[in-house]
Amino acid sequence: MARYGVTALRLALGIVFLWFGVIKFVPGWSPAADLAIRTIEQLTLGIVPASVSLLVLAAWESLIGIGLLSGRLLRVTLLLLFLQMPGTMLPLLFFPSETFVHFPYSPTLEGQYIIKNLVLVSAALVIGATVRGGHLLAVPRAVDEAGAT
Repeated sequence: MARYGVTALRLALGIVFLWFGVIKFVPGWSPAADLAIRTIEQLTLGIVPASVSLLVLAAWESLIGIGLLSGRLLRVTLLLLFLQMPGTMLPLLFFPSETFVHFPYSPTLEGQYIIKNLVLVSAALVIGATVRGGHLLAVPRAVDEAGAT
């Protein structure tokens, strides 16, 4: 698991981002498109047209996916991911009546879709820990014997 886990995590995360990004290019395919458009509209005070905001978001997510899948420019890719993630959480604050049946403990399906992004961020943190040469060890006792924790 230590040998292939981070690579598998990176590829899985890349598939998710590329898939979710690509479907936003096709009208009616993304169930999150409307909520994303309205969130960006709130953030930009309506300055960015809906069609532009969705295309930018689709391209942004697709680039993250391609970066993760290729394994190239991972620091830039993860920066794009971390910059995007706070915006994905904003509908919980902007539209609580749509993201919760009973605030704050019973999310709607849309709310659950948003909250799962915490797992994506955590996965990105694990991947990011390896970008500069960090590794998972297959033999944890070796670390204990060396005196590190």
